Amino acid sequence: MLKIAFSTVYKYKLPEGHRFPMIKYELLPEQLLYEGTVTDDHFFHPEQLTREELILTHTKGFLDKLESQALSRKEERNIGFPMTKALVERGKYIAKGTLDCAYFAKEYGVSMNIAGGTHHSFADRGEGFCVFNDIAIASNCLLNRGDSSQIMVIDLDVHQGNGTAKIFEHDDRVFTFSMHGAKNYPLRKETSNLDIGMPDHTDDQSYLSKLKETLPRLIDEVQPDMIFYLSGVDVIQSDRLGRLDLSIAGCKERDRYVLDLCHQNEIPVAISMGGGYSPEIRDIIEAHANTFRVAQDIFF
Repeated sequence: MLKIAFSTVYKYKLPEGHRFPMIKYELLPEQLLYEGTVTDDHFFHPEQLTREELILTHTKGFLDKLESQALSRKEERNIGFPMTKALVERGKYIAKGTLDCAYFAKEYGVSMNIAGGTHHSFADRGEGFCVFNDIAIASNCLLNRGDSSQIMVIDLDVHQGNGTAKIFEHDDRVFTFSMHGAKNYPLRKETSNLDIGMPDHTDDQSYLSKLKETLPRLIDEVQPDMIFYLSGVDVIQSDRLGRLDLSIAGCKERDRYVLDLCHQNEIPVAISMGGGYSPEIRDIIEAHANTFRVAQDIFF
């Protein structure tokens, strides 16, 4: 059974006019239920991460600042959200969802988080709408417990996974692969194990050709026992922050290709949704919903 992390705390309300589309976390599960892709039984509600789990990835100083709401104005601006205790608590639930998804993926082949993909968070700071780095936290917990020995992060959000790359720059147990817009945020890129920067206005054919010539080789070379897939839909042409020209159908084919490879190679895959900023919320929901539809089709 496809297990999906979702909690009511995901439905966080930002000040009116904020450009980050938080409403997608409410509408996406509603759409999946309405169309019959999933039922209520597919959803699970994660608990919060413990401080012990967080400290495997994030520094004590950063965690203390978040807990006491002591971030400077500059640190808060870099994250991009007005910081509140509720937002910090929400992040703990979301990141625990990704960790739980890893264990469900080991059982069922795949599991998915309605949110997550907060790859701009570093060990000692947050950036770009990211407070805690959910994939890094889950990876470090698995490694620390001896439940994985070689992890691969496939980050196909349109923005480079700079925080994840930095966190694991000296850890050979986690291979970070980021395929992103070359001229997009962040201006200063970190160094993943493999970075592929795509030019502005890359279309379906060019994008998928590059992915298909790269990913099978990486899986053969790395031999991961766990994959975390960041399936951001900010690669589609309508996205306000993306600058690539994939169609929604092309984005769906991207997901199908990645998940087919995971399935064929019998590698469990935990999926975090990542970015999506199209002006029409229906485009965001359709592109994200496709990831769940494809997972159901391939694995179940």
